[in-house]
Amino acid sequence: MSSMVLELNASDERGIDVVRNTIVNFAQTKGLQAFASASGKDSVPFKLVILDEADAMTKDAQNALRRVIEKYTDNVRFCIICNYLASIIPAIQSRCTRFRFAPLDQSLIVPRLDFIVKSEGLQMTPDGREALLRVSKGDMRTVINTLQSTAMSFEVVSESTVYQCIGQPTPAEMKKVVTLLLNQTAKTCMNKIKKSLFENGYALQDVITHLHDLAFSMDIPDSAMSAIIVGLGEVEENLSTGCSNETQLAAVVAAFSEAKSLCVKEIKAAGAEAMEH
Repeated sequence: MSSMVLELNASDERGIDVVRNTIVNFAQTKGLQAFASASGKDSVPFKLVILDEADAMTKDAQNALRRVIEKYTDNVRFCIICNYLASIIPAIQSRCTRFRFAPLDQSLIVPRLDFIVKSEGLQMTPDGREALLRVSKGDMRTVINTLQSTAMSFEVVSESTVYQCIGQPTPAEMKKVVTLLLNQTAKTCMNKIKKSLFENGYALQDVITHLHDLAFSMDIPDSAMSAIIVGLGEVEENLSTGCSNETQLAAVVAAFSEAKSLCVKEIKAAGAEAMEH
């Protein structure tokens, strides 16, 4: 296997030197095992180079890889795996056949999840199953890893233990936060949110992710929803550049305050229009 397959993942050094040396040295020798060709008439001995998370490769390394793909196409096949296609240079994309893998549907995850729970003799509640499916977002590896971590830390896999294990606020906690943001003053929101979320060790980034999902389920005018979404997006960008959590929490509260004022304007406008009719 080692003479036929070269696999490089994110933990390996994959700069331009690795492409010029490791991959080229591997590709220069012909394979010993014959594989059926696409036409099915002949057997072609080719090697396989697997580059996992290739979107982390530098542009120089990708340009060097492009020349290697062209030069050794007779005896080597390249499997390039990435999360973000935009990070792969067009020259490589044009030389490959693309296969897109969507997140798994819940109907495909649940049978395997139930099989693992039964095989391992775990105790899992229905809301615990729903929590695992919710946090995984179609990623089977996340489901299994979260299930294992929760089962090792708690006797029962429930919604509260799953969220406690991954360090994220539960949906019930987030609904309370939204209720606060839509009904209380800015100062009250700041104090209560800091006490209920930050003191429990939750990251503002996770809070923003949940708020973004909840925003689309609110029964509010489009203008107010747009103000919330834009505000959350700006806060997320600021957090990625190193801004403080407390300052950005104030920006989140301000976005919801603006949304509340827009809701009031919409209601007044609708009331005035109704009176005219």
